[in-house]
Amino acid sequence: MVKRLLFFLLILFSFGTANGQVSIRDSSITIPMIYATYSYQFPGGDLAGRFGSNSSIGGGFLVKTKSNWLIGAEGNFQFGSSVKDQDSLLTTISTPEGYIIDANGKIADVILYMRGFSFFGSIGKLFPWVGPNPNSGFTLMAGAGYLQNKMRILNPDNTAPQLQGDYKKGYDRQNGGIALTASVGYLFMSSSRLLNFSLGFEFIQAWTKNRREVDFNTGKPDPSPLSSQYYGIKATWNIPLYRRSPKEFYLY
Repeated sequence: MVKRLLFFLLILFSFGTANGQVSIRDSSITIPMIYATYSYQFPGGDLAGRFGSNSSIGGGFLVKTKSNWLIGAEGNFQFGSSVKDQDSLLTTISTPEGYIIDANGKIADVILYMRGFSFFGSIGKLFPWVGPNPNSGFTLMAGAGYLQNKMRILNPDNTAPQLQGDYKKGYDRQNGGIALTASVGYLFMSSSRLLNFSLGFEFIQAWTKNRREVDFNTGKPDPSPLSSQYYGIKATWNIPLYRRSPKEFYLY
């Protein structure tokens, strides 16, 4: 499977290199590209009761065809520091005042974070209505993939045995499942190849289930499905994989 994927990427790269001999200024060409991406996201649905806003960073591979179709794949890592309803998360191992006592008989320092990741395959269309060349314009994208998130429970001094190893997994509410994504934005491909980026709005709808066998707060499995959303502003920095068009020289 890996060999087939590498062969496919090599074909796309070779095809993009050949097309790169046509000027990007006046022709729509096939452009394979790799990119880095950053998003600032706001949760919705069931996820809004657990987390506040978060960031997402990642990267992907995208091909813009000569007919301006967009085909790509992307992976992202999500992180945030806004965790809601923290008092109820560890109630079974907390004092009535809400503190956790460590192995030294002191109040343990416990910090909660949001962590997650996602993988998507997408397809879309570029509309070259406004831009410096026929390879730039507004974009519409849609895709499907997998999304997972959890609460990262950190005890910096590692002095609370009730939050170590597998015990910690019983409280992190890890959940994952299928997800759909849609975005609208603008893709800018510089005629001089110096600046290539995109900026847009992205929406993600996820249907997830708890991935832990037991929720330690209840002592039972949690089979409740979650319907969650992310709304975010997304920016990418693109690196096209084609050669510069050859310069023309005229002798008189």
